[in-house]
Amino acid sequence: MSGDFAVWVYLSRTPLLWLTVTLAAYLVADRIALATNRHPIANPVLLAVILTAGILALTGTPYATYFEGAQFVHFLLGPATVALAFPFYAYRATVMRALLPMLATLLVGSLVAIVSAVTLGLALGVPREVVVAMAPKSVTTGVAMGIVEGLGGDPTLAAVLVMLTGMTGAILVTPILNLLRLRDMRARGFAAGLAAHGVGTARAFQVSEVAGTFAGIALGLNAFLTAILVPVAVSFLR
Repeated sequence: MSGDFAVWVYLSRTPLLWLTVTLAAYLVADRIALATNRHPIANPVLLAVILTAGILALTGTPYATYFEGAQFVHFLLGPATVALAFPFYAYRATVMRALLPMLATLLVGSLVAIVSAVTLGLALGVPREVVVAMAPKSVTTGVAMGIVEGLGGDPTLAAVLVMLTGMTGAILVTPILNLLRLRDMRARGFAAGLAAHGVGTARAFQVSEVAGTFAGIALGLNAFLTAILVPVAVSFLR
């Protein structure tokens, strides 16, 4: 017990405390998800966010203090995205056979995501800065924050919207695709990665390695295309 207390005292005096809290919250959330047989509602990312937010609220810890310790997880977003190239290489022959349908789906999906966000923001009369933050909601956090910051929006708000989009998509993607009776794992994975970026890709890998591979491809391609299309869409706001 004294050893555990010594570790706690050490962590409480360093930024490592909040990195540890983040990782522990995810481990607990993943156990809960496993206990529910990976039910879409028991998404480990969503549960981990709720657990971590509850701890921050109970301890009165400001976000800046939390991020000082947990920013290493944020840093790993880049390498994690690049690592998706490995399954892509393994399934490269399968990818090439479905290349044209994938590119057509990519263009339509990316345009719908951007136009729907901008149109909804304008219809609700939200400020331009918020509309800018909404536009890249379907790409991974690091890319969305970079796009929004370059356009004069709020990158922190963009990160929140991206996470909400990802968690919502990861929860809804399986029941919706089941309802549509879509059985092709390539199409299911691509849809998940296109609509729900990294969180959707993680969900796709839980279902099938093929689905996860195609989700990762959609994530990467959509990030590239969205970085081109969002500035064009935002230019009409002026």
